[in-house]
Amino acid sequence: MGWKTLDDMDLAGKRILTRVDINVPMENGRVTDTTRIDRIVPTVKDILAAGGIPILLAHFGRPKGQVVPDMSLRQLIPTLETALEQSVKFADGNYGATAQALEPGDILLIENVRFAPGEEKNDPDFATRLASLGDIYCNDAFSAAHRAHASTEGIAHILPSCAGRLMQAELSALEAALGKPERPVVAVVGGAKVSTKLDLLGNLVGKVDHLIIGGGMANTFLAAQGIDVGKSLAEHDMTDTAREILDKAKTAGCQIVLPADVVVAREFKAGAASEVVAANACPADAMILDAGPDAVETISKVLETAKTLIWNGPLGAFEIEPFDTATNAAAQLAAQQTKAGKLISVAGGGDTVAALNKAGAADNFTYISTAGGAFLEWMEGKTLPGVAALER
Repeated sequence: MGWKTLDDMDLAGKRILTRVDINVPMENGRVTDTTRIDRIVPTVKDILAAGGIPILLAHFGRPKGQVVPDMSLRQLIPTLETALEQSVKFADGNYGATAQALEPGDILLIENVRFAPGEEKNDPDFATRLASLGDIYCNDAFSAAHRAHASTEGIAHILPSCAGRLMQAELSALEAALGKPERPVVAVVGGAKVSTKLDLLGNLVGKVDHLIIGGGMANTFLAAQGIDVGKSLAEHDMTDTAREILDKAKTAGCQIVLPADVVVAREFKAGAASEVVAANACPADAMILDAGPDAVETISKVLETAKTLIWNGPLGAFEIEPFDTATNAAAQLAAQQTKAGKLISVAGGGDTVAALNKAGAADNFTYISTAGGAFLEWMEGKTLPGVAALER
């Protein structure tokens, strides 16, 4: 761990420039999911408790260096005040004067940093302007750490820097999962396409003991082995790549687990007639939509021996019953193993979080990351600029 936390910094009487991710979904001017706002509360409250003054930096949407009124952070003030249980000041123009006037106990939110062209360009002048507002920089936005922007990377070169509580939790969980994990290590990787997770699969086969592949991605691997997958979602132009990954896994001693049986249907809709067939017996007019009961049994046996689990992507078309069966069964078993103290389980990615919530398993996982791209890039073995800047 080459980065400092809030506990390593003297915060009393200092302005703490805190990068957060509050890029929340909204509908008709109302926040529809407060998860990201709720997750910054521990950092902000700890800064206040230590006598520091939090100055929050954040982005909202993709304004591309232009002032877009619909993407103003001002509209989040009521939700922030509810979560933080106190008033929050707002600065949309003269940041400096507003920041200088702050007193202990105050919280300030700066307007959308992406309104400034210098943010996404990581412009040194803009980073310096932001840095002038504070005495210490705290990055609590792991979900934006894969971006080398002024507010995520540039400021860390100017001010004494540390990780906030959410960033600390993310990095600690990922270090436990991929840095120095307890073995056996199992990864579950699902989703639609091999092409979007090539780097991920390539990195994991060298680091995990078992790689369980599900979803549409599994169909591509089945096709790579000469199996007819009918009308299933599959990337037939990626079969050579899938074979390369299978060979790399064999060399690395990583067991790849593909479904031995599958659930097929002629149409993808709720209540569609379905049947279980061997993975190599998909009818020409059907599509594979889930792993079958034998596959679930195999996956369960692997999970029961695991000490560490990394999960990204569902095992089937979990959005529609009964094609959520394999995902639900595996998720619930992983949750039980975690709750019993037998497993460290780390999961991330949009569909993953939705699938684990749907299965009623999310609360018992060791850690669930709300970071999409940053979580994936970390799992791919890539250096995240926002994290690397904290380690300097």
